[in-house]
Amino acid sequence: MRNTVRQELVARQIDEQIAGRFPVGRRLRVLDVGLGQGTQALRLARAGHEVTGLEPDPEMIAAVRAALADEPQGIRERVRLIEGDGRDTGAHFLPGAFDVVLCHGVLMYVPEPDPLLAGLARVLAPGGLLSLLVRNADALAMRPGLSGDFATALAAFDSPAYTNRLGLEVRADRRETLAATLAGIGTPLRAWYGVRVFSDLAEDGATPPAGEGLERLLAAEERAGRTDPYRAVAALLHVCGVRGG
Repeated sequence: MRNTVRQELVARQIDEQIAGRFPVGRRLRVLDVGLGQGTQALRLARAGHEVTGLEPDPEMIAAVRAALADEPQGIRERVRLIEGDGRDTGAHFLPGAFDVVLCHGVLMYVPEPDPLLAGLARVLAPGGLLSLLVRNADALAMRPGLSGDFATALAAFDSPAYTNRLGLEVRADRRETLAATLAGIGTPLRAWYGVRVFSDLAEDGATPPAGEGLERLLAAEERAGRTDPYRAVAALLHVCGVRGG
């Protein structure tokens, strides 16, 4: 259920940002850094955009290739997959090569994210959209606190480090810090959303509700994700910057 909410909300938010910044019908050049299962990459390719996926995990690359095999030829031709690290965009792409750059669920694994972000800004064309999905450090105490793990909740007030559901030691980001970094690399913050305000405590493997139940869940999450103060305590932040402001 958590992944369903995440992917659907982020898709709607990306579409909103694209519609507000690019002419209708324009075929965009999209880079998806750390594309994972390729949910957003495939969706944007189906919408007619040219998508490049950069992913370090060969198993993930293989999974996306398998998913692509079930797509029509026209969609397959719009997707290019490259095995590589998001910190090495300069070795793969020219400056200004993309209209949209996605980097979702990646920064938490990068101890020093500033060089990565600078590299992403470099490959954006003027006016291009940078879409980041990060763990929200300002809400890091919410999940353990609501689960009754108050020792972990107290520790979360003092450190952005946490252990994720996979048991890995990772880190979260604060919106104010990201905004300052984006301004410094010429891609200032233009919009931000909260993702998973109400559904973050769903159990691993929980099935989302069907039909009207799912629509109500998504409507509530979407409303909360763009409304203060709810979005500030979402598990994830979707932060959007624009190259050149």
